[in-house]
Amino acid sequence: MELICYLLLFHMYDGCENMIVSMTGFGRAKKENENISVTVEMKSVNHRFCEISIRIPRQWMMFEDKIKRVITEHIARGRIEVLITIEGEQLVERTVHVDWQLVDAYYRLLTDVRSRFHLTDDVSLRDVVHMLSGAVEMTEQPLENDALLSLLLQATKEAVEQLKHMREREGKALLADLLAQLETIEQGARRIEQLAPTVVASYRDRIHKRMQEFVQGVVDEQRLLMEVALFAEKVDIHEELKRIYSHIEQFRRIVSEGGAVGRKLDFLVQELNREMNTIGSKANDRHIASEVVEMKSALEKIKEQVQNVE
Repeated sequence: MELICYLLLFHMYDGCENMIVSMTGFGRAKKENENISVTVEMKSVNHRFCEISIRIPRQWMMFEDKIKRVITEHIARGRIEVLITIEGEQLVERTVHVDWQLVDAYYRLLTDVRSRFHLTDDVSLRDVVHMLSGAVEMTEQPLENDALLSLLLQATKEAVEQLKHMREREGKALLADLLAQLETIEQGARRIEQLAPTVVASYRDRIHKRMQEFVQGVVDEQRLLMEVALFAEKVDIHEELKRIYSHIEQFRRIVSEGGAVGRKLDFLVQELNREMNTIGSKANDRHIASEVVEMKSALEKIKEQVQNVE
């Protein structure tokens, strides 16, 4: 019966347009024309914030901000690593700069050496070239190329859409596991709720038996009632169970809303853990303690999965 209820619940969430999204995914796209080829690859992993790392040829780093804007239109959280490869002709203009003063100094040095040591060989072009280190510099200036930028942004958009779709598919798998573990917690809380009254009754029987042993069958009912009342107040877990049910309801509502809800879910996991710890310390019953252990095991699985929810 519990399994049927869970399957119906998951089917209801699976039909929602808004779903939770995983932070793990991969996307790749390639765009080209007759002169230029652009390939964009990106992968994402879990991260507290949205962090984008772009590897692109140095001369095209001025496009980084535009690329990030395209990505953040689709991604809210996660560490995204982007690798961009650009190939083609007429992309950069190469220029050679010569420090002629330094070349003149090298030449004078060579002639001074020849004169000082009475060398017979003339200073050749090869000699000068060997000493040109630092005197010649080649620079690359990217050409204005609207076609390149257009291809780059198209490839980025297609790659990030692939990444997003993969994250959404992973999100469905996450949702299935989260709802299953949440159902385990809720059923455990229901069983604890049923067990809670028996804890007080069992304590009353034990106290009554001890009093009979000490006072030879004559029991002070007023004192017995006071002891039981104090114990009942000490082990009362009604409020903790009430908060657990409330957190579970909030959890389900939040995952049905979808979007970037990872931080909200992480907060609810902490609150659920706090209530379970309180129940475990107050209950004073091995059966309830066993249920708490099972609930905390399911919650630990939820905690691990929530770390990967956007």
